[in-house]
Amino acid sequence: MEETRNERKERTGEVVSDKMDKTRIVVIERTFSHPLYGKTVRRSSRIKVHDEKNESHVGDKVRVMETRPMSKEKRWRLVDIIERAK
Repeated sequence: MEETRNERKERTGEVVSDKMDKTRIVVIERTFSHPLYGKTVRRSSRIKVHDEKNESHVGDKVRVMETRPMSKEKRWRLVDIIERAK
């Protein structure tokens, strides 16, 4: 019997802090249409991401994936760097 695991969430965002060791803070922006007024609304969330090799830096656009809890607030890990900061 083969066990299949669920699809993990993947998001893209921008690194806004790289001051911690092996941890980055990434801002994920999302836009949606307001249910009543129809105006486009922007919301952002800051998440802590595990970066094992300390390879991302402030301004980089990155792809992150949901994972097991690494610490009290860290539940995401870095998959790859889409675009380096200029």
